[in-house]
Amino acid sequence: MSRADVQRREVYYSGRVQGVGFRYTARALAKGFRVAGYVRNLSDGRVELVVEGALEEIDRFLAAIDKQIGHYVRDVRQSASPASGNFKGFEIRF
Repeated sequence: MSRADVQRREVYYSGRVQGVGFRYTARALAKGFRVAGYVRNLSDGRVELVVEGALEEIDRFLAAIDKQIGHYVRDVRQSASPASGNFKGFEIRF
């Protein structure tokens, strides 16, 4: 896999995304994909998810999140950048 195939995606979810198991669901789903990163609640009520991996894996992971808990989401904002390679696994940050 070339470095161009590996990406970092920062995703911000808004809606009723805190207090509904969003972070725990994202972490559980991440185990089924070859991705690394973290998910955390933000003080403004949004959830931040940072994920790194192959483009197709990230897309499949985010689609799984949408399918599982997308009904709580009102808006999704995301940006892409080169992967840092700093993550080992996927975790919840507090």
